[in-house]
Amino acid sequence: MRKIFLVGYMGCGKSTLGRKLARRLDAEFVDTDARVEEHEGASVADVFRYEGEERFREIEREVLEAAIRQDDSAVISTGGGLPTWSDNMECMNRTGFTVYLRRTPEQIARRLSPYGRQKRPRLRGLNDEELVAFMTRDMAAREPFYAKAALTVECGAMTDDEIGNFILDAFHERILR
Repeated sequence: MRKIFLVGYMGCGKSTLGRKLARRLDAEFVDTDARVEEHEGASVADVFRYEGEERFREIEREVLEAAIRQDDSAVISTGGGLPTWSDNMECMNRTGFTVYLRRTPEQIARRLSPYGRQKRPRLRGLNDEELVAFMTRDMAAREPFYAKAALTVECGAMTDDEIGNFILDAFHERILR
């Protein structure tokens, strides 16, 4: 049972890269945000709005535990806040290979489409300057959790293919140890 967990700030490319890695590994792709939406029959934004962050994090943990219990190999893209709640990061480190996709707030702001901002409850209504300022503060608070990952990838100057190759090389090296 081999699992790769992708962690990092919202909009850093976890889902896009996760799908590509899963195809290359012939593994299942799991997006925890999508699984939360399936579980609740509502968007992440609506779960946050109507049930609150605490309930959202509980559901997110249930989704994480279900993904871990699966016998199949998987690439799991986590929500940006998942590693910061409870002992989620430690749980992922115990059961798989964790990868932190690190980008600067400016890099992420450039990547986010208007739809990408709208679907993320905490980013709605922020102009470019406010967005970068918010992400700078929020990312600083989350960094200690993300930094617990087995591998940190500085994604800024790399293509998705280069990032994927880097992750797979490190993953295979770890398996061979």
